Amino acid sequence: MKLFMARKIEILIIIVVLTSLKSIAQQNTLHELGEIVRLEYNNPGLLVDLGVGLWALPMPMDFNDDGNTDMVVSNGGRGAYNGLYFFKNSNENNESIFEPPVRIGDGPPHIQVSYPNNEPRILGPGIEYINFKDRVLKRAEGIFNAKEIYSFSKRRRSTQWKYVDYDNDGDLDILVGVDDWSDYGWDNAFNSKGEWTRGELHGYVVLIENINGEYKLSGQLQAGGRAIDVYGMSTPNMEDFDGDGDLDLICGEFTDRLTWFENIGTREKPEFAEGRFLENNEGIIHMDLQMISPVAFDWDKDGKTDLVVGEEDGRVALLRNTGEITYDMPQFESPVFLKQEAGYVKFGALVTPFSIDWDDDGDEDLICGNSAGYIGYIENLDGGNLPKWDAPVYLKADGEVIRIMADENGSIQGPAEKKWGYTSLSVADWDGDGLKDIVINSIWGKIEWYKNNGKKGAPKLTKMGSVKIDWEGQEPKKPTWNWWNPGEEELVTQWRTTPFMIDWNKDGLMDLIMLDDEGYLAFFERFLKNEELYLKPGKRIFMDADNGGLLRLNDREAGSSGRRKICLVDWDGDGKLDLLANSKNVEFYKNTGSKNGLVFFKQQGDISDISLAGHSTSPTVVDWNNNGKPDLLFGAEDGHLYFFKNE
Repeated sequence: MKLFMARKIEILIIIVVLTSLKSIAQQNTLHELGEIVRLEYNNPGLLVDLGVGLWALPMPMDFNDDGNTDMVVSNGGRGAYNGLYFFKNSNENNESIFEPPVRIGDGPPHIQVSYPNNEPRILGPGIEYINFKDRVLKRAEGIFNAKEIYSFSKRRRSTQWKYVDYDNDGDLDILVGVDDWSDYGWDNAFNSKGEWTRGELHGYVVLIENINGEYKLSGQLQAGGRAIDVYGMSTPNMEDFDGDGDLDLICGEFTDRLTWFENIGTREKPEFAEGRFLENNEGIIHMDLQMISPVAFDWDKDGKTDLVVGEEDGRVALLRNTGEITYDMPQFESPVFLKQEAGYVKFGALVTPFSIDWDDDGDEDLICGNSAGYIGYIENLDGGNLPKWDAPVYLKADGEVIRIMADENGSIQGPAEKKWGYTSLSVADWDGDGLKDIVINSIWGKIEWYKNNGKKGAPKLTKMGSVKIDWEGQEPKKPTWNWWNPGEEELVTQWRTTPFMIDWNKDGLMDLIMLDDEGYLAFFERFLKNEELYLKPGKRIFMDADNGGLLRLNDREAGSSGRRKICLVDWDGDGKLDLLANSKNVEFYKNTGSKNGLVFFKQQGDISDISLAGHSTSPTVVDWNNNGKPDLLFGAEDGHLYFFKNE
């Protein structure tokens, strides 16, 4: 390092470091949440997927020098769970089972690990964190002016910096992954055929060469005679993946694939073949979710470089390198998620819980959606206060796991969001047969339902498609920016909003309260037509008591529309149904009364000053102490669940 001391500038990074390493189960709160409690599994011995809150950036290493490979993961997302987390490898029965995480610092959003000379070196944009194991983030030194990289990107979201001896001359060069969103734009660019009319995401790889002890920008790496360009967030890893003695390249992307660039040159003068998506005997390897961050690392110490990959939902997966080569491509096993001892209850990212006794055993379970588009069942195992929880299980319909995804044109924000689904739901007896059904909204804005055709205590779902609505001779309504049109009995509204089932008018039929296509809170009344249940078009009966106008929970358009999560409950015990809605935690709208068929809600503010939102929170109510008074449980962007006692 002394070669570079003339150009290094030591900078101070302010962080919070725990004074001792404690089990997460011994910590009641993080970031001094105060009256809000992050929900724990309370289930010793339970194993769940290893994960942080959001945007996992994994850094495998023997962090505590005990001979086992531990996991350090940066959670760079917003909200209370932001941080850098240490997962100790207990190595039980020669299996890597990790202890619950311990927060050891703040979570830098672009931190990366590389392993020159088999030692972990931790880089951020233009900096290296010195003596990371002992000092974590307390000391950083500048290694290059990061702004010089920005010339390759007009509009960036991320850069990833890694050391590599690129040309085998004994010193360390730097690879930088940089993305460019300028062609893609972001929002509302589909034509009437559902074709994206803007460009693609770009993900480049830039080389910074060490020339006589000084770093100099060398430009973009080429493959197949042109600049490497993957679909955003390239996260380059340069290692000898195929065991032939030279260094190859594997890149990630913003969505869910990995691209293999074989070095067809030499160790001293790399030359890369055209990129191919990494595949095995099951086909192209796809990660479960997107915003992936791969790290090249020999996980099982067998001399073959594996891949450890983080995802948007905070989980970390392992792809083992089998050592086999097929069609000049190294063969990796399909992803397997790492496991940890259960700490805090978590279900993906942007979790949307609904509390209900799903299995009819007398206690309240949780049915949840999330950003990946799954619907999960988290069973309450003991009816306690606070309960003991089982690991989340994906619900199935017609024998297949339920997963809603945008694919290429289901998100108003474009094809880069194809692996997201944003399921939001409520649970009740929708069809009046005495069994609990599920009604969902999603990234599409389609209101659909899953019928429970099992029996009490043994629910079994089948997909029923759209809830039926009678538009009474009108054209089916939809948000004006939707490129596609709903069917004649289909209910489509703003995306990512809660369809709340309730018998609002107490006529024995289940209605819906939710945002309509223009963002107003509306009452969709249920009625019988030709012996079938239909909804009437939404009525705007909810008023803003402060200004006397209609209650409009979102007046924005396209990608900024919708996104409202709601719950109706008598929160203050006055006999009238109030409104709870997402905010920086949860906002309380008091029902001040009704007049001429209109209901007035007065905004009372957030339940707390603590910010847990990120994108959005999602409220439901629970009564675990059986006192007849609703308490609040809400999901956050970090995938965790937060409890607030109603005092």
